[in-house]
Amino acid sequence: MTAWVHGVRARSTAVSVGAVCAVLLTLLTGCGSKDPNEGTNGVGRLPAAEIEKRAGKAARAAQSVRLSGSVVSKGRTYRLDMRLKDDGGLGEVSARGGPRFELLRVGEDLYLKANADFWADQGKDGEKPDEADLAAARKLEGKYVKVPPGDPAYKQLSGFTDKDVLLDGLLNLNGERGTGEHGEVDGVRTVEVRAAGGDGGILSVSLIGTPYPLRLERGGDAGVVQMLEWDKEFTLRAPEKDQIVDYGKKISAAE
Repeated sequence: MTAWVHGVRARSTAVSVGAVCAVLLTLLTGCGSKDPNEGTNGVGRLPAAEIEKRAGKAARAAQSVRLSGSVVSKGRTYRLDMRLKDDGGLGEVSARGGPRFELLRVGEDLYLKANADFWADQGKDGEKPDEADLAAARKLEGKYVKVPPGDPAYKQLSGFTDKDVLLDGLLNLNGERGTGEHGEVDGVRTVEVRAAGGDGGILSVSLIGTPYPLRLERGGDAGVVQMLEWDKEFTLRAPEKDQIVDYGKKISAAE
């Protein structure tokens, strides 16, 4: 009789534990992991191609952004930290092994600011700068050199200050799209879009608020760029006149 009672008690205990777990299952969305898309903008539940499409649309509609990281182009690695808006941009760029320089574009006016080492290396085709080169370079240090639109460098340099050009060039994935992991970028919850399993690029898209692209790992080890401060206002203004050196039609024509 006692054994039978113990058996009943044992079964009753098992039933009670099962009932408790069933309640917890309902309250906590299962005795397992929480839904990673709960409390988000919902894009994490969409197909990868649609997530990418919405991220691109959000980027194009934004008034401003800050891009920072590394970009490999034509065999050269550039590091950049640029704040961009529709009518210009400002920030720093450097090429691997070369000095850093600052860029500022206000409308069509493009300015370049660099130290003496940068200017001494320009136009020497690998030759060591002489004393005349060094003396001229020192005069430009700390100044904003206005890059004329007719100079060959204008198109290349202005591209670093053009929001649409940079975003169009960066936001390109290659290969079949798939949804990757959930994570965080700068404290913001994200979901990944992976192209070719990640070999064609990995785009991390915000799950909070507007689905902006926040991080891009380019395919082929072509760099990693963060895209933050979307629609954050900042001021663009031309330098003071006494800080500008204007060479006219071509920098290379200056003596």
